[in-house]
Amino acid sequence: MSSGEPLPPGPPGRTPAALDDLDRAILRELVADGRLSMRALAERVNVSRSNAYTRVERLISDDVITGFTARVNPVRAGLGTAAYVLVNIEQNSWRKVSAQLREVPGIEHLAFVGGDVDLIMLVRTPDNASLRDIVLSRIHTVDGVRSTRTWLIFDETTPGENGQAATA
Repeated sequence: MSSGEPLPPGPPGRTPAALDDLDRAILRELVADGRLSMRALAERVNVSRSNAYTRVERLISDDVITGFTARVNPVRAGLGTAAYVLVNIEQNSWRKVSAQLREVPGIEHLAFVGGDVDLIMLVRTPDNASLRDIVLSRIHTVDGVRSTRTWLIFDETTPGENGQAATA
């Protein structure tokens, strides 16, 4: 998955890359299978191998593609308990809170949001006891955290091909 660190802002004054249909087709194919060879990618999007390679290199240099990774089945990897933890923090403490929470094991995703809560985190652990320990012993002890609410996840799906849901 991701490293848990927020993406750095792009270079000042630089606008995001304009993507055309071919770029979007390349991205779709690489999201579906990041291990595709350039030859196979080129065949799937109907361009030459050199064109596919040039496009992928540009997408990487423009920070459209930020890396390649494996999708992991969390249950098979021993992380059978998942929860969204909603956090309220003290005003103006978000930098300090963010830095400390990035060090907490089990936090897979962390997002500051607008609304009734300040922060939403996806936490994965082996079991409920580990989840309790992370929430009560690690998250609640972070300076600036005022309160949390934990929403246990019973089942997850991820979008599959053609917009159909596929079990994660």
